[in-house]
Amino acid sequence: MKAYIIRRIIQLVFLFLSLIVILFFIFRMLPGNPAAMVLGPAMNPEAVEVQTRLFGLDKPQHVQFILYFKNLISGNFGTSFQYQQNVLDVLSDKFLNTVILMGIAFLITFIIGVVGGAYVAWGRHILLGDLLISFVLFLRSSPIFFSGMVLLTIFSYRLGWLPIGRMHTPGFYEESIFFTYFSLDFLEHLILPALTMVLYYLGNPFLVMRNSMMEIKGEDFIDIAKAKGISNTQLLFKHGVRNGLLPVVTMLSIMIAYTLAGQVVLETVFSWPGMGRELVIAVHNHDYPVAQGAFFLIGAFVIIANFLVDLLYAYLDPRVVYK
Repeated sequence: MKAYIIRRIIQLVFLFLSLIVILFFIFRMLPGNPAAMVLGPAMNPEAVEVQTRLFGLDKPQHVQFILYFKNLISGNFGTSFQYQQNVLDVLSDKFLNTVILMGIAFLITFIIGVVGGAYVAWGRHILLGDLLISFVLFLRSSPIFFSGMVLLTIFSYRLGWLPIGRMHTPGFYEESIFFTYFSLDFLEHLILPALTMVLYYLGNPFLVMRNSMMEIKGEDFIDIAKAKGISNTQLLFKHGVRNGLLPVVTMLSIMIAYTLAGQVVLETVFSWPGMGRELVIAVHNHDYPVAQGAFFLIGAFVIIANFLVDLLYAYLDPRVVYK
């Protein structure tokens, strides 16, 4: 296990290096001059040239990369072209907003999907199972922005029960970070975007868990446990769900990547001040440092999550041998 962890950490180092190289050069391939975008079309060429030197874009790309890499290693993501602030100051709150929204919705999706899929497969609820499968497939086939707009139309515009967007009501005073994320106002704004994510991604763990439990239900160790007189509830969760979780855990890393990708559209629909929405703005304005910082944080989150999912396998299945 220790040797495996060491090898995986070495792989993580190479993955991070590859991520840094790709992020640096892919934005340099985009057309347009960031200095001109910041100053606007009315500025004369001399002002654009001065701004280009201030941004360091007049240097050769290999020099820019060396400076970028040194700054990144030291925790300096650069200065935003658009906001003229440190990139970490621009992204820190937005990254936390995205992680909280995604984490809450992801946790609810995982719990409902696992429990629902296990319950449908374990019992004899054929009609209920068919209805739920049709329901989750319908939700999964609908674009996430469409589901979000339908929920907004029903619960915000028609019924007026929930806010139409953003993370707080205009004029909300943030007394502390705890009050920011645990106030009633925040929870009211969280419901619709979180519900949209849950409905869209629910089909993945539900269907995988159902199929896994259908196979496990006929295994010999289940019959032996039944013969010992173990209760059906204990049999379901202690013996069935734990073994059925393995395919779901495998899917977790893929779901995390897809969930982060879906944040861009979701945050735009609900005007959620998160990483995805800020990323769209940065790319549109050729704000290289902010866009690179956002992609790096998202990529790092996915890489580390995949690493943790691999380690989680050892806890769920002691038979796994790491080589």
